[in-house]
Amino acid sequence: MKTLKTGEKAPAFELPDADNKSVALADLLKDGQVLVYFYPKAMTPGCTVQAQQLRDHQSELAALRVRTVGISPDAPKRLAKFTERDNLNFSLLSDEDHEVAEAFGVWGPKKFMGKEYDGIHRISFLINQDGTIARVFDKFKTKDHHQVVLDALSD
Repeated sequence: MKTLKTGEKAPAFELPDADNKSVALADLLKDGQVLVYFYPKAMTPGCTVQAQQLRDHQSELAALRVRTVGISPDAPKRLAKFTERDNLNFSLLSDEDHEVAEAFGVWGPKKFMGKEYDGIHRISFLINQDGTIARVFDKFKTKDHHQVVLDALSD
C-alpha cells in the first residue's frame, strides 16, 4: 500500500453519491479545498462518530472554504440510509470496487480480531484547488478527526 503524500497530485475521480448522482473531484474543487476522508463502513460505531463530528463542524470548515466528502466501499443505498439516519450535511460517495481507494493508496491489508483482510484504511486528504494534496491525516481518533483537520487549517 503506497499512500499518496503531501504535494502529490490527487487522482481525478467521479463516483456516485447517496442519491446515485455522479460527483467529480474537479467539480468539488471549484469552490476551494476539499477534505476527502476514507472510512471503512457506513453506520458502524467509529465511522458514525467520525461522520457526526464532521457534520457538527461543517460551518467551521465551510468558513475556511473546505468542502467535505466521505468515501467508502458501501453501495449508494446504504450511504442514503447513513445520511438520513445521522442528518449528514456533506456528501458520501460509493467506491464499491475500491478503485479510488486504491488510487489514493488507502486500500490494503488490515487485521481485526485476529483476521487478516483487505480494506480501507481510515486516512483523509486535504486537496488544494489545483488538485495537489495539501495535507494527509492518518493519525487521529474518530472523535478527534474534525479537530485535527481544523487545527491543521489554522496553522
